[in-house]
Amino acid sequence: MSSTLSKVYEPASVEARLYTWWRDSGLFVPSDDHGDAPSYTVTLPPPNVTGRLHMGHALTATIEDTLVRWHRMRGFATRWLPGTDHAGIATQVMVERDLLAKEGKSRLEVGRESFLRRTWAWKEDHGGAIDGQLERMGASLDWGMYRFTMDEVSSRAVREAFVTLYEQGLIYRDHRLINWDWGSQTAVSDLEVEARDVDGKLWQIAYPVTGTEETLVVATTRPETMLGDSGVAVHPEDPRYRHLVGKTIDLPLTGRTIPIVADPILVDMEFGTGAVKVTPAHDFNDFETGKRHDLDLIQVIDLDGRICAPAPARFVGLSVSEAREAVLAELEQGGALVKVEPHAMKVGHSQRSGVIVEPLPSTQWFVNVAPMAEKALAAVKDGATRIVPGHRANDYYRWMENIHDWCISRQLWWGHRIPAWYCGACEAISVSRQDLAACQKCGSGEVRQDEDVLDTWFSSGLWPLTTLGWPEQTPAFKTHYPNTLMETGWDILFFWVARMMMFGIHFTGEPPFKDIFLHSMVLGEDGQKMSKTKGNVVDPIELIDEYGTDALRFYLATMGGQEHGIVFSRKRVEGYRNFCNKLWNASRFAMMNLEGVDMDAFRSEVVTPGRWELLSVADRWILNRCAQMLKTVDAELKGWRLDLAAGKAYQFVWHELCDWYLELSKANFKEGADPTARGRSQGTLALVLDLTLRALHPFIPFVTEEIWQQLPGRQADSKSLMTAAFPEFSGDEGATPGPLANLASLLSAPAVLEAVADIELLERVIHKRRNLAADARVPPAKRVPLQIRTSNQDAWARVERVRDALCFVGRVTELSRLDEDAPLPHGAAVDVVDELEIVLPLDGLVDIEEEKRRIAKDLDKRRKELEGLTRKLANAGFTSKAPPHVVEAERERLVAVTRNIEKQEHLLAQLSGSTP
Repeated sequence: MSSTLSKVYEPASVEARLYTWWRDSGLFVPSDDHGDAPSYTVTLPPPNVTGRLHMGHALTATIEDTLVRWHRMRGFATRWLPGTDHAGIATQVMVERDLLAKEGKSRLEVGRESFLRRTWAWKEDHGGAIDGQLERMGASLDWGMYRFTMDEVSSRAVREAFVTLYEQGLIYRDHRLINWDWGSQTAVSDLEVEARDVDGKLWQIAYPVTGTEETLVVATTRPETMLGDSGVAVHPEDPRYRHLVGKTIDLPLTGRTIPIVADPILVDMEFGTGAVKVTPAHDFNDFETGKRHDLDLIQVIDLDGRICAPAPARFVGLSVSEAREAVLAELEQGGALVKVEPHAMKVGHSQRSGVIVEPLPSTQWFVNVAPMAEKALAAVKDGATRIVPGHRANDYYRWMENIHDWCISRQLWWGHRIPAWYCGACEAISVSRQDLAACQKCGSGEVRQDEDVLDTWFSSGLWPLTTLGWPEQTPAFKTHYPNTLMETGWDILFFWVARMMMFGIHFTGEPPFKDIFLHSMVLGEDGQKMSKTKGNVVDPIELIDEYGTDALRFYLATMGGQEHGIVFSRKRVEGYRNFCNKLWNASRFAMMNLEGVDMDAFRSEVVTPGRWELLSVADRWILNRCAQMLKTVDAELKGWRLDLAAGKAYQFVWHELCDWYLELSKANFKEGADPTARGRSQGTLALVLDLTLRALHPFIPFVTEEIWQQLPGRQADSKSLMTAAFPEFSGDEGATPGPLANLASLLSAPAVLEAVADIELLERVIHKRRNLAADARVPPAKRVPLQIRTSNQDAWARVERVRDALCFVGRVTELSRLDEDAPLPHGAAVDVVDELEIVLPLDGLVDIEEEKRRIAKDLDKRRKELEGLTRKLANAGFTSKAPPHVVEAERERLVAVTRNIEKQEHLLAQLSGSTP
C-alpha cells in the first residue's frame, strides 16, 4: 500500500492491485473458526461459460457484492459461490459457426464425439473471460468453490436427480406435442417460447358436409394446417350445428373424410363461425381435443418446418409460409374461401433462433412437475421463502398454479446426455446412475444410450445444490444449505428460480433460499431493451475503463430500486465518478490536517463518556449527521433498498461533509487555532471519515479501501476495510461494538440536537446571504458586512453561538444586530429566515444607481418576453397543434420569466429604498 494519497484518484492503478490483495489474502473465504457467527450464503446466477459481461451481469454483481460485503462486515460467515453454465444451445451454435467458418463442415459431418471434443476445447479457449470481468467488478466471490454445470460434481448431481425422479415416476417418456424450434433443431420448453404480437388474418373456409349440399364454415388463423385436419369441432349447445354432430366432412384438397365432433372445451360459439378445424398434430388445444375424441394424429409439418407426407404431394417440400399461399390459392380457385378479415394475435417464436415455433408430435422426456410445484408454492405462501419485492410473488403464484409438465429432452449434443439406454434385444429402457454396457432387464449387450441431452435449465435448477457438493453431504452443504439469498432478474423467475425451488424442496425437504430478491432490467439510453440490432448495447467493461468500477457500481446501486426498467444514463455514471473524486479529495484534505491526531485521547475524553458538549457546534453537528446517515443506510439495506441507502450516503458526503463541515472545520485547522479545539476537530474528522468509508465500502469497495488504508486515526479492527466492522445500529438504542460504540447518543443528546438546530440556521442564513449578493451581482468571493434585524433574543442567541462559523464560511467581515425598529441602510437587500431579517448593505459593494439602471433595462426586456409568451399560450392554434411537450415547455418558461420579474422588481424596490 502507498503511504499517501496521490493528487488524483486513478482507478486503473488501484483496482487490480487491491483485488489481487483481497483474493490472495483469503478475505473472500469465511474463516473455518467463525464460532457462533450466522452464515450468509449467496449463489451467483451462473453466466454462460463463453459469455461476456453485460449490464445485467454488472447489476447482479453490484447488488450481490454489496449485500455480501455488508454482511461480511457485520460478522457473518459469508460465502458467495461462483460458477458458469454450459449454455447448451448458445454454446453449440457458436461452435457450429466456428466449425463451418474454419473447416467448412457441419457437426453432422464431423460426428458427435469429434464435435464434443471441439466444444470442450472451445470452452477451454474462450471460457472464463467473464470470470475475469467479474473480478474487475470487484466481486468478492469464493473462487475456491467454483462450479461448472458440466463438471464432475454437477454431472453426478444431474444423474442422481434424473434417476431419482424416474424411479419416483416423475420423469417419463411419451409421444406427445412439443414446441419444436426448427431453426435450432430441438424441442424447447414453454418458457423458451416468446409470444410476439402479430397482425395476422382470420380465414373462413367452407368444408362440404359429406353426402349433402350443406357446407360447414370454419374459421382459422393457419389454413396450411388443414392438410393435417382430422376433425371439425362445434359446441354441443350451438343450435346452428347440433344436427351435424356425428356426420363427416369432405376435407378440401386432401380427398379425406373427417368427423364432426361436439366439444364444449375447445369451441367458443362467439368466436369466428363457431366451428373449428381440429389439427391434433400441430396445435396444443387440438391435441387434447384429439385425445378426447380419438382423432387421428396426422403430421404434415416436418422437423425442418416444411410440409411433409401424408399431405398431398404437390404441397410436400414447401415451407409453411409457401404452403399457406398455395393452399389459399387453391381454396379460392375452388370457391371454398369464404371470407378474410384482419386478426391481431400472438405467435410463438423461439427465444434462441427467433423462428416461429411449430407444435409437433414427438417422443420426448418429460417431468411431472405438479407435485413439486405444489410444495414450492406452499413454501412462499407459508413464508419459508420470501420474494422481494412482494408483488412479484403474485407472478410466482400464477405460474405455479397453472404449471404444465416440462419437456426436458433436447436434440443437441452439448449438454448432459440423458442417462437412458435402449435395448435392441428386448426393447426395454434402462435408466442408471452409471453408464451401462448391458440391458438391466435381459442382460443383452445390445444397448445404445439416448441421443438427446437435458434442457440446460435442468442442471441449472440444481445449482443451489451442486455448488455445495450435493448429492454428497459435504461440510459446505451442511453449513450453507439452504442459501440465505437468491438474487436475480425478475425475468427468469419462472425459467430458473421456480425450478430451483421445486428441485431444492424435492431433494432436501427444504427451500433452497430464505429470500429471493428480484431486480429489474437495464435498458438502453433510448428506454428500449438492449440489443445489437438496435445499437443501444452498453459495455460495462468500457465504462469501467473510462470511469472506474466504483462509479459504475454506485450508479447501478442507486438505480437498483426501479421497478419498470433502469434506463441507462452515461451522464449519471460520470456523475458518480465525480463523487468518487469528491470523496478522494475530501480525504486528501483530511489527511493533510490529521497529522498528530490522538484518537485514544479523543475517544477516552469525548466518545466513551459521551461528553459531546466539549466539541464545537460544527463537530457535534457533523457527528449527528454522520450517525443519522449510518442509521438510515443500515435500515435501508435491511429493507432491500440499496438505492435509498446509497443515495443517503451520497447526500451526506457531498452536501454535509464536503459542502459544509470541511469548510467549517478549516477555522480550527488554520495556523494559530486553539490546540484543544484543533485536536477535537481532528478526532471528529478522523472518526467521521472512518465511519463514512465503512458505510460506503459495500457499494464502492476500491476507493474506500485505498483511502482507509492511509487514514490516520482509523479504528484498526481489521487489516482490510472489507472485514472491518460495519457501523450498524440496533433500533434506536445502542449500536454494534467497535467504531460505533457509545455513538447512539448522538441522535438524542441535548447538546448535539442544539448544535444541529444551530448549524441548520447557519446554513439558511448563509444561503440567503449568498443569494442576496448574487442577485446584486456582488462577486461570490467578496467578503461583505451583514446585519440581522430581530427582536427575538433566543433567535439572536442562536446566531451568536455560530457567529464565528458564520463569518468564516459566509465570508462576512462584520456581523451586527439591528433592533426591530431600526431603519435599514440605504440600498440594502433584505430576506427573511424565520424571525430574522437578513440585511446585506449594498452601498460600497456595488454602484447602486448603475445597478438600478441595469435592472430596469432587464425588466423591460423580461416584460416584453412575458407578453409574447402570454399571447402565444392564449392562442388555441398553438396549444392544440403543437406537441404537448413543446406546450408544456413554454408554460414552464412563462412561470420562470414571471418569477424572474418578481424577483428583480423586489430587488429594484430595495435599492430604491421603497421596501421596509
